[in-house]
Amino acid sequence: MSGYTPDQKLRVEQLAKLRRQWLKDQELSAREPVIQPKPPGAVEKFWTGFLEPKSLWRLYTYKAYKGGVFALTRLLIPAWIVHYYVKYHVAVSYQKCASKEGYFTLLSSCRCQLDCIKTKLSLVPHSKDHMVLWK
Repeated sequence: MSGYTPDQKLRVEQLAKLRRQWLKDQELSAREPVIQPKPPGAVEKFWTGFLEPKSLWRLYTYKAYKGGVFALTRLLIPAWIVHYYVKYHVAVSYQKCASKEGYFTLLSSCRCQLDCIKTKLSLVPHSKDHMVLWK
């Protein structure tokens, strides 16, 4: 026995017709859906506006980020490195000045440091009231 019996053929055709009809019914017409969409909530409004391409928020956030990266990598870090080098390697003359009264009061500290810098630059000989202590 090969093939379907007439009853089986009729059943297969009816099933195929029902499937086609069901698929056709699944398509929406122009007037569907009839239910009104509910208005978006606060969170949904925020995200739809936030995720819009070319929105002001995105543009200014990008500009602020790029400006911050530039300021940090091209200005602040190099300035900090130069400041550190000058403060701890160039300005230190590898000698300590002490006055007769003892180690620095605020005014004698500034005067002593200026004298040390002048001495280092060989502008003025070191004054007698300051002694030089080498490290």
